[in-house]
Amino acid sequence: MAGKVKWVTDMEKSVLINNFEKRGWVQVTENEDWNFYWMSVQTIRNVFSVETGYRLSDDQIVNHFPNHYELTRKDLMVKNIKRYRKELEKEGSPLAEKDESGKYLYLDFVPITYMLPADYNLFVEEFRKSPSSTWIMKPCGKAQGKGIFLINKLSQIKKWSRDSKTSSFVTQSTKEAYVISLYINNPLLIGGRKFDLRLYVLVSTYRPLRCYMYKLGFCRFCTVKYTPSTSELDNMFVHLTNVAIQKHGEDYNHIHGGKWTVSNLRLYLESTRGKEVTSRLFDEIHWIIVQSLKAVAPVMNNDKHCFECYGYDIIIDDKLKPWLIEVNASPSLTSSTANDRILKYNLINDTLNIAVPNGEIPDCKWNKSPPKEVLGNYEILYDEELAQGDGADRELRSRSGQSLGPKASRLRDAGRTVLTTWK
Repeated sequence: MAGKVKWVTDMEKSVLINNFEKRGWVQVTENEDWNFYWMSVQTIRNVFSVETGYRLSDDQIVNHFPNHYELTRKDLMVKNIKRYRKELEKEGSPLAEKDESGKYLYLDFVPITYMLPADYNLFVEEFRKSPSSTWIMKPCGKAQGKGIFLINKLSQIKKWSRDSKTSSFVTQSTKEAYVISLYINNPLLIGGRKFDLRLYVLVSTYRPLRCYMYKLGFCRFCTVKYTPSTSELDNMFVHLTNVAIQKHGEDYNHIHGGKWTVSNLRLYLESTRGKEVTSRLFDEIHWIIVQSLKAVAPVMNNDKHCFECYGYDIIIDDKLKPWLIEVNASPSLTSSTANDRILKYNLINDTLNIAVPNGEIPDCKWNKSPPKEVLGNYEILYDEELAQGDGADRELRSRSGQSLGPKASRLRDAGRTVLTTWK
């Protein structure tokens, strides 16, 4: 009989530990022999660092890719997507086609973004084109809404730069780098409130790219009704959907936590906007996710010991266009409600079923293509090996919805699964 999986984690989260214990796995310390280590992003740096890192054996797997930050740091994600678009353009790919105004027809899914301080002059040039617009500033390396603020005047940036004790305009240190993005000031509202989508995506390998979409994502709502009024620019309860911020609001509901399931959102949109439009929206969301992963795949260290479950944050505007806001390497496993706890427990359960087949001691040489029965609430979103026969022209036809009917998704029964939709 095969031995039991020995696990370690540096995150004391019940949804993790309960899943490990349910499988009869054995807890050990990081200094002992282990097979499975669910670790924080800080720890992964040490595991793969040149100075302190060590060689992983074939029966050890971890839950992050070594340089996941190419996707999960706000500035690097944008940089990689911009590079990807330019490369496709250079190749003459129809996916990089632009309209008369120079906007990408199919790859315009991140708001206009600049790095500060590096792109300050470029930002000023863009700001002056539409001086009435609002911009959102975010520190590159922080999460949960920390350090974020909105501006609508250049003087506010100058003041921030003067007031910043870190001298952000002098030093290029990664800790102090910011991104500034055009604020989506026309978000789709439900009940007058702004919301975003948190979707979970599992990547088992980047080359070839194989990723899975979790069907049970959710929407996070603001507690205060949305207004684009400049007098409310400082009110984060109006603008930021992060639970870490909203839970401090007077109107925060501790029972449902200001959350809605994706399936509820889908039903709501089907009844208010129609099924065809809703299907197209979800196809576009899938498209964005796959393209963002394709953008980072060439630079990602595709270590065979790694898998990763990302938290994608998407905002939908009032024209039903989805925008990729950011990707999280360690989506929160803290439960704010009972439903949240169930969802996250199941998320970890289904992730482990794919990453550690049959709950047995891992072998990182396996082909990372599990049978459909073990996927649980995951669906295959993109499989590069199965999609090899697809040319960009066919992908483009699918993308632009040419005569695809209401189900603009592409499910290839012959095994060429490219983009799927939630059922």
